[in-house]
Amino acid sequence: MKRIGLMSDTHSYLHPQVFKYFDQVDEIWHAGDIGNAELADQLEAFKPFRAVWGNVDGADLRVRYPEVNRFILEDVKVWITHIGGYPGKYAPSIKEIIHKYPPHLYITGHSHILKVVRDPKLNLLHINPGACGQQGWHKVKTLVRFVLDSGNISQLEVIELPR
Repeated sequence: MKRIGLMSDTHSYLHPQVFKYFDQVDEIWHAGDIGNAELADQLEAFKPFRAVWGNVDGADLRVRYPEVNRFILEDVKVWITHIGGYPGKYAPSIKEIIHKYPPHLYITGHSHILKVVRDPKLNLLHINPGACGQQGWHKVKTLVRFVLDSGNISQLEVIELPR
């Protein structure tokens, strides 16, 4: 069993309550637009950290993290990318491959819109954790927590960070 803390679109701002809400997770995942290496350093020092780079991330983060991170954890096939669309509107760059090799869990960022939706055609769960940084038009900063255990995704929680 692995408890996961998921975030995206920090844009160089790390809300201090992230450490409180992710205190009990086993890993932190970031779906891109980290913003700067110092923020990534803080998260890596706190918990095991997986990330992808986003469109605002510079060369320092692009050499450090992949654009697409695909892996298996607790028998769950995971795909994380920053810009990839969502069920019914997958980005053209991934549309063919996601249909050919669908994951169980498909995670994106970029839109700043919190979204948790199933794709019944591909039998996957899509999560966009919204945004937890200060830049962007979103009014509420959000994080997501969930559990991976023996092929199952459960105990999904949305966290709204205080202003």
